[in-house]
Amino acid sequence: MKDLKPAILLFIIFTIICGGIYPALVTGVAQAVFPKQAGGSIITDTSGKQIGSKLIGQPFSDPKYFWPRPSATSDFGNNAMASGGSNSGPTNPDYLKTVGDRVKALRDTGVTGSVPADLVQASASGLDPHITPESALLQVPRIAKARGITEDMVTNAVAQATEDRQLSFLGSPRVNVLVLNLELDKLKP
Repeated sequence: MKDLKPAILLFIIFTIICGGIYPALVTGVAQAVFPKQAGGSIITDTSGKQIGSKLIGQPFSDPKYFWPRPSATSDFGNNAMASGGSNSGPTNPDYLKTVGDRVKALRDTGVTGSVPADLVQASASGLDPHITPESALLQVPRIAKARGITEDMVTNAVAQATEDRQLSFLGSPRVNVLVLNLELDKLKP
């Protein structure tokens, strides 16, 4: 019984420190130093309406927009509450059929040549907001035709939206699909 009292006291102390003080401190510092990121990197329009997060992929299927990386989240694509990969291996027949269907859908829109993996394979989280510049450039003819603008205008938008490697050596160049699609909406034919 004499060991129970210190154990309960330590449980209460560590719960207050680790469950209250530390999270409050980290949240406060994050909001003070990185307010936009701590708030979810939300993109708003000129009227202040929230459009989406820069950090979570958004579903786009309209031919006049760039299509994002496929999402493996359940219920609906890019569901942040169901983040996670499909866990299907490269020899799984269902997985191969899904990838084949995605390739066919791209071919039906006029895509020729090799198809980048990020346009037909979901990311590990199912929420990736980026595609490779190659995947974006592959979609340029479809978007230019659907919008009635030149391919050069769309290609320039891709070039402007391409983010460089982090710290100049981490990762690969990438394009945030939501940001790029918002820039497309500003283009006039």
